[in-house]
Amino acid sequence: MLWRTRTLDLAVRSLALAGAVTAACLVLGVLGAWLVVRSDLPGRRVFGVLLVLPLAVPSYVAGFTWIAFLPGLTGFAGAFLVLTLVSYPYVFLPVAAALRTADPGVEEVARSLGRGRLRTFLSVTLRQVRPAATAGGLLVALYVLSDFGAVSLMRYEAFTLGIYTSYRATFDRTPAAVLGCVLVVLAIALTVGERRARGAVSTREHRQAITVPLGRMKVPALLGTLGLVAVSLGTPVFSLGWWLAAGRSTFSGDLAATTLNTISVSALGAAVTIVLALPVGILTARHRGPLVRGVELASFAGHALPGITVGLALVFFGIRFAPGLYQTTPMLAFAYAVLFLPLAVGAVRTAVAHAPPVLEDVARSLGKGRAETRLRVTVPLAAPGILAGAALVFLTCAKELPATLLLRPTGVDTLATELWTKTEVAAYAAAAPYAAVLLVVAAIPAVVLDRFLRGGHR
Repeated sequence: MLWRTRTLDLAVRSLALAGAVTAACLVLGVLGAWLVVRSDLPGRRVFGVLLVLPLAVPSYVAGFTWIAFLPGLTGFAGAFLVLTLVSYPYVFLPVAAALRTADPGVEEVARSLGRGRLRTFLSVTLRQVRPAATAGGLLVALYVLSDFGAVSLMRYEAFTLGIYTSYRATFDRTPAAVLGCVLVVLAIALTVGERRARGAVSTREHRQAITVPLGRMKVPALLGTLGLVAVSLGTPVFSLGWWLAAGRSTFSGDLAATTLNTISVSALGAAVTIVLALPVGILTARHRGPLVRGVELASFAGHALPGITVGLALVFFGIRFAPGLYQTTPMLAFAYAVLFLPLAVGAVRTAVAHAPPVLEDVARSLGKGRAETRLRVTVPLAAPGILAGAALVFLTCAKELPATLLLRPTGVDTLATELWTKTEVAAYAAAAPYAAVLLVVAAIPAVVLDRFLRGGHR
């Protein structure tokens, strides 16, 4: 199975899409970050927020709005456009952070030696942000390689769609398992590269850089930034509004029950994930050593696993070893925990690290045991950060598609699966309400995260 021509074709198609999207995101992310952080672009603070918002739009929602607006936009071109527009913030965010902390003195020395602004940017600035851009680019490649929603809606047969088609088409699950293993190997290779590149990012603080005047390029830069915001946010919003208005008389689905299902399974998934993340986060925040490092790395294994491979693995496990759990809500919640445990561990670890350990020492000196101290002192002190982590996991669970398609209980549909199902048969008017409600559901934990982050910076 591994050496069949189809496997090689899927690998080439997936890597070609990942490479093209990554290259485009590097250009958009680096230029956008430089304009927002270093230039005198009008309204750059507003653009700094708007250029990050596409991260909150699931790829299949963006794919639905684009293909409903332009039905001919399918194949490589459609998948490339949609994935680029939802992925460039992965580069924009780390590069913007790197530009804020990079030493401007090196650029000033280059300018004093006669180098122009463009040459200084290419030879000095880009070198300073290269580790951050590389890490962001590798995250984009990993995201594209594991994406299922956009490639399925755009009818582009990448690895994830090939795995799902193979799983549904025959009773023999071996081809799907082989393709899943190949995808996992590629994803792990990208994850290792991402971790190495991320470790090279500088975190030193320097004085603020001088704002670079754009001069005659101010108008083109402003128009280009507005255009990027328009196509990444404006077009999906317009298309969704259009189909919502057109679908008032055609929509007949049980939207309330589907929304309740989404909230229920996402909340359960977030709860299971946080419970599993608490001991790992506390351990890594309070202790050091090879064993602790190994536990942390093991908990981050899900970061390298595409949702469709986790779903497929749990299908095999449920059928062969736990038939009573197959296609049940606990199995789906466990899949969410495998996929999104790194998000929760990171949030718990950060929150516990900021809690004063001296209060734990006081509790221990008063005769309290280690477990009781953790529950009565450490966890309450870290509660805001843990809540933020739970909100982030809830948001991600609500948007998850491939594992949910494979593992959801019979008769239980979520907003994501209903949107995907109706878009598959071009029922765009019927799909629009599910997309709209999904964005609203996703906005609730986003507000919680925003308030937590703002409160943390006061």
